[in-house]
Amino acid sequence: MSNKLPLQTPNLTSQNIDKIAALFPNCITEMLDEEKSTPDHKVYKRGINFELLKQMLSPDVVDGDEAYEFTWVGKKASIVEANKPIRKTLRPCPEESKNWDDTENLYIEGDNLEVLKLLQESYLGKVKMIYIDPPYNTGTDNFVYPDDFTMETSEYEDGIGLRDNDGNKLFKENTRSNPRFHSDWCSMLYARLLVSRNFLSEDGVIFISIDDNEVSALKSICDEIFGASNFVAELVWEKKKKGSFLSNSITNVKEYIVVYCKDADSFEGLIGEIKTNTETYPCINAVNKRELRTIPSGIISKYKEKNFFLPKGTEISDTTMSIVLHSDLVIKNSMLAQDLVLEGNWRYSQSAMTQYAKKKELYITRDLYLRRIVNETRYKTLKDWLPRVGDDSDVSYNAPIDLNNLNRSGWGSNEDADEELRLIFGVQKILDYPKPTRLIEKLLASYRNTKDCICLDFFSGSATTANAVMQLNAKDGGHRKFIMVQLPEPCDEDGEAYKAGYKNICEIGKERIRRAGEKIKQEDDCWKCVPLNRMDGSKPGDDTTAKIVKTIDAGDGKPPIEMVDISKNPDVGFRVFKLDDTNMKDVYYSAEEYSQTNLEDLESNIKEDRTDLDLLFGCLLDWGLPLSMPYRSEKIGNCTVHTYAPGDAALNVPDALVACFDNNVPENVIKEIAKRKPRRAVFRDSSFASSPEKINVFEIFKLYAQDTDVKVI
Repeated sequence: MSNKLPLQTPNLTSQNIDKIAALFPNCITEMLDEEKSTPDHKVYKRGINFELLKQMLSPDVVDGDEAYEFTWVGKKASIVEANKPIRKTLRPCPEESKNWDDTENLYIEGDNLEVLKLLQESYLGKVKMIYIDPPYNTGTDNFVYPDDFTMETSEYEDGIGLRDNDGNKLFKENTRSNPRFHSDWCSMLYARLLVSRNFLSEDGVIFISIDDNEVSALKSICDEIFGASNFVAELVWEKKKKGSFLSNSITNVKEYIVVYCKDADSFEGLIGEIKTNTETYPCINAVNKRELRTIPSGIISKYKEKNFFLPKGTEISDTTMSIVLHSDLVIKNSMLAQDLVLEGNWRYSQSAMTQYAKKKELYITRDLYLRRIVNETRYKTLKDWLPRVGDDSDVSYNAPIDLNNLNRSGWGSNEDADEELRLIFGVQKILDYPKPTRLIEKLLASYRNTKDCICLDFFSGSATTANAVMQLNAKDGGHRKFIMVQLPEPCDEDGEAYKAGYKNICEIGKERIRRAGEKIKQEDDCWKCVPLNRMDGSKPGDDTTAKIVKTIDAGDGKPPIEMVDISKNPDVGFRVFKLDDTNMKDVYYSAEEYSQTNLEDLESNIKEDRTDLDLLFGCLLDWGLPLSMPYRSEKIGNCTVHTYAPGDAALNVPDALVACFDNNVPENVIKEIAKRKPRRAVFRDSSFASSPEKINVFEIFKLYAQDTDVKVI
């Protein structure tokens, strides 16, 4: 950082461009700097694509030609679709969940664009890792995402019946004969990635699986949305040993995983190998420039002669390295007797070499070169080649993953993924083209220091990502949480999944998580169902699965005392939510449409089929609270009161939210809630018989809990 005074006013234009770039990186472009350019030397500067910025800030399609670098018909409409508000909610389904009360994992059924919109306030900047495997644009895939993209060729669409009466795109094959073959796919993905960026933390990263057909388009899209400077890698995964015999041009055995981070300055990189053993490194690197280094006396010599002398000017070389003595080399009793000045292609700076010598980490080799002894932990970045078989070919593809060396064993293949699902479900080919769990598990593991984070997959398919998260947690004691989002695509009635009893893909995904979780617990003898009365402070008698970390002999023939580390309790559950229309009734009638019947319906503005749980979790979305926190329900008087994310009075931590949705809530119940001083309190409109009673609620909270945010739905 410069310590000089700038002696000029700030460049506000540059600062404003920085602010816009942070919010809308896709609106940043390059333009000619006319002031600094000459006819012989062109200089470029950052600028704003104002047409695209206007579109980002507009709820409607902005008129004008779409010609900004990478574009397609429908791009502006996809931006509108991403920014358009929706009147939807997520309805909780405890009966389809596993460990509903205790889990922090989520499984959400519904169109992923709408689900992402609903979740973005609750998980804004909180997701460390996103992995998605979107549908590949092969010419045979079904796009089952009913986006309302307004295309320029509406007459063509009407003619082929591409949309239903509401204008939604029907479930059609995106064949190569489609005149917007690439446009449809780009629009579908662009809108979803645009919203997903809001989820990533500043040091977050997204992995996107893709094949040859759209890898170029995907990178162009991601360059706009995440910023080209935040590109991390284009990983190449060897998906199978042999290609298809039906290929007419080339045998394809690979796919890609495109990786972008939210902010390159905050991103910590992907690590493939961690070394903790002692190694020695050469101090010479032939590609570096030649410089002088002074080696302090006193370092050890491993040269064959204990006493040795070489005069100044001598050159020591082999085919790749060369050093020249700029002072005499004197070795006595296998130790450098005086400071030595050398010319060479040095790997390390002078200050570093001096420090290594002081710490006895430098020595003279048998060939009169210098090496460094390395003891500290070394981190090697992940290779961009993910082979089916790893560096150690003797290690089986399904051998336990070495977290300290992800390159040692293979990254799995399509065949492995098929076999994995067969072993879980007992059915062959229950889904097409799944990804192997070890591929995603290794990707998750490559981002180190992320044991307690949220992992999102909004094209979750068979829930491989959830499986990988649970397996990795079991291996390294992590607390990663997953959020799976999947459209309930119907299974083909002639397919194996439907014959096995699964009507849609979501049923397959949920059942896989259930079975995979139980399998993880069974594979480790240390997991055991024990009462929670040891090492965790919970009350005796509650049973859970926990990890036995130590067994103590109790003596006198008594059963051994099992010490339990509840922090390693594997979370193999998930809360299920389903996308649905808003909990609130539509009350938009013109004056002539009102009748006595619908006036009676409007006595309650909440739909009749909605439960307290529906309303509670609907409020969480409106308030931007996560959906995975614990809650309790209790009776106060005759009313049911729900407390979400209970606080701790001893630590002066208030409840996150207290809700009561009963009718005609009495004043004593409202006072009891107010005295708890929650951060938020919510009631329904019908909780009060009259407007004065509703006003009185706010007065009570002003008296007892003036900092509580009170809402009425």
